[in-house]
Amino acid sequence: MPPFSAKRPSPSVSTTSLAVSSFHERRQILEEEHKWLLKQIKRKRTELKKFLHEMRSLATEIFQRGNPLYKKLIELDTEIHGLFEDILTKKKFGKKSQKDILGVYHSLQYMGLLSPKFDEDDEDEELDDVFNNSSDEFNPNEEENFFNKNAQNSHQENFDDFSSERSEKSPESRQIRQTFLKLASMFHPDKVMDSETKMHHNEIMKELNRAYQEGDIARLLEIERQHHLQEEIDMKNATVSEIERLCLQRERDNQLLKNQYETLKKELRIARNTPEGEMVKDYRACQKEGIDAIGEILSSLENQVKGIENIRDFVQNFRDKKITLKQFLQGPSSKANHSQEKEEEMLEMLLEELLRLEL
Repeated sequence: MPPFSAKRPSPSVSTTSLAVSSFHERRQILEEEHKWLLKQIKRKRTELKKFLHEMRSLATEIFQRGNPLYKKLIELDTEIHGLFEDILTKKKFGKKSQKDILGVYHSLQYMGLLSPKFDEDDEDEELDDVFNNSSDEFNPNEEENFFNKNAQNSHQENFDDFSSERSEKSPESRQIRQTFLKLASMFHPDKVMDSETKMHHNEIMKELNRAYQEGDIARLLEIERQHHLQEEIDMKNATVSEIERLCLQRERDNQLLKNQYETLKKELRIARNTPEGEMVKDYRACQKEGIDAIGEILSSLENQVKGIENIRDFVQNFRDKKITLKQFLQGPSSKANHSQEKEEEMLEMLLEELLRLEL
């Protein structure tokens, strides 16, 4: 009687089953990672947009509420420059006295209490040249454009080096382009006849174009997922090569999503570290303490206007011969000096806030 021999499964069949199972688990892990990355990118994108909106809103409110005081500062600045022009060009002084008066004038500019109107490398230039190149007047109708332009420029400068990391010929850009072209081909409005469907495809194409221009691979993949366009296969009957191909594709997608997630985090860090971003953080801290931050800035601005008005009155008194040259060169009384020091501190605070908006 022949010996009993148990029937064993074919080694090739066993190996294939294990491989399919392994790739199936790998694909499940990649899909979970894919969903997590899409969720995190959406959250980070929302956080960044909210922060940038808060930056713009806060700066615009400061400009709008402080505009009358800011205009007053510019008017006073122009008036004081005009007073010094009268003193230096229409009155006769000795060479030393004229140099001393010019020294006071330059000191006010060095201290930031007046806008600069002289060449620091050539202090012996003609007095007529001192008053050239006067600053432009502030146009309240352009305040929003002014902020948007300067904030955008400041923001763009921070991102120039970062955005250059992604060349249009890089594998990343090519993959984004391939995804975009695939979706654009599916949703091209000219491929449908129904007016309602055509309108729907038009809206999708707008989203696709915007996502492509911004390099937003997450949004492209979200659209692909929303419309059930991502490739699926029958896992029971799938071959190893089919599952492996899908796994490799998902790995490439996830790497792009990881890059985008890191980009968004970096952009948010940069935004928070800009002067405007610091202002938002200070504003939030004041709100927690129950402090009206904008009210404090405006109050400081009002005090600085008063301080500049005192300077204007002092220079005007000298021009109108109400005080002597000696008194003028000595400056205001000690009490006034003490007040002026306080005003200068407040003015410095204001200038810092205004520079935050102008950088």
